[in-house]
Amino acid sequence: MAENNFAVNSIRGNSVRENSIRENYIRENNVRISKGDITRLNCECIVNAANRSLLGGGGVDGAIHRAAGPELLEACKKLGGCQVGEAKITKGYRLNARYIIHTVGPVYSGRESDRILLGDCYRNSLNLAKLYDIHSIAFPAISTGAYGYPAGKAAAAALDAVYDWLARNPYYGMEIIMCCYDRQTYDIFERMQRERR
Repeated sequence: MAENNFAVNSIRGNSVRENSIRENYIRENNVRISKGDITRLNCECIVNAANRSLLGGGGVDGAIHRAAGPELLEACKKLGGCQVGEAKITKGYRLNARYIIHTVGPVYSGRESDRILLGDCYRNSLNLAKLYDIHSIAFPAISTGAYGYPAGKAAAAALDAVYDWLARNPYYGMEIIMCCYDRQTYDIFERMQRERR
């Protein structure tokens, strides 16, 4: 019995020591806003604002599928779709990014559930990234295209979710890039980010 307790204590001790050593070397958590083509970013992972089928579509979804190549579609066929607010992962194939996390945003209805589900997209994507030891990730402005989510409300929900996740994972060392395709969306995200400082 004593040997078992000692083994458990040793494992816990090593885990704490390894974590404290690692924290001295990893990057700090960071959120930045950028404007441009998410498929061209140099980061470990990009997030795809997908539809439930995960089989490609318009907007950023179509752009990611085109840039990643036909291998992505074949991989997505094996995932069995995705529910709103959930997240699934594939390789990045022909992208600079090693991974693509696919998440399905809500179609905007004006209900409180929209904000919750949109926040889930960001939180679940970050949890999945952490599971794969990813430390840099880029998000598009999920649901602001064909799904009709107003950019200001989407930015507020996105940044709330992202900063909540970082507060719960203060020593992980995650670089989060909010990649906006157009200037108007960029200005909204940048202003809301600045107001948090």
